[in-house]
Amino acid sequence: MQVALITGGSAGIGRAAALEIARSGVGVVLTYRRHAAEAMATVAEIEAAGGTAAALPLDIGDLASFDGFAERVAKTLRDGFGVDRLRHLVNNAGVGGGAPFGEVSEELFDDLHRTLFRGPYFLTQRLLPLLEDGGTIVNTGSTSALDTGIEAGYSAYAAQKAAVHVLTRVWAKELAPRRIRVNAVAPGTTRTRIGDDVFERMPELVAQWGEQAAFGRIGEPEDVGRVIAFLVGDASAWVTGQVVEVSGGQGL
Repeated sequence: MQVALITGGSAGIGRAAALEIARSGVGVVLTYRRHAAEAMATVAEIEAAGGTAAALPLDIGDLASFDGFAERVAKTLRDGFGVDRLRHLVNNAGVGGGAPFGEVSEELFDDLHRTLFRGPYFLTQRLLPLLEDGGTIVNTGSTSALDTGIEAGYSAYAAQKAAVHVLTRVWAKELAPRRIRVNAVAPGTTRTRIGDDVFERMPELVAQWGEQAAFGRIGEPEDVGRVIAFLVGDASAWVTGQVVEVSGGQGL
């Protein structure tokens, strides 16, 4: 049985990816930081549809916890799925946040760096021994790091996502001898709970930001989840080192 580990899988893009990947018959281990009930609800939904899933707590910004987390992943694979290796790793967990360049604090910068780049970087390094040869890695980047999505006030956030885009290509080169494919998705504005549920707090932004896309709406988690599922699937077997924009034509 193939198994995918999806960080930040309790809601939003991660949850959508977990559900879509599970539909293809792949087992899913998803992680959560604070929202255990939502994570368990996602597991229950996968199981109700005939799939196999598990949820594990993880703070992607806490590097000291990664050794223990890797041990829990290995145990979950053995006990819950009957395998000893992951086939797919989706680095999706993250946070949002912005401020004008002159107002970016060291605390904000460090928090974004720790969660969006440093954490996924070293978590992937720690999990490499558990990843099958011929497996896949998908990173969640952002259009904020592309020419189509440059916005004032997001220099610190966009810089971390740009780093994710670069490491995607370097990892693809380095891991090619193991036949591990590495790609990234770059979502445009997508309805998630990022920014302390900004779309719930400020619904007027939905229409305003939707106007920036060619299709006239913001993205839904399922729009991105389906592309992630494609990138871990056999249909993309000849695709590696790519950053795929998933934005509905944002900035066209």
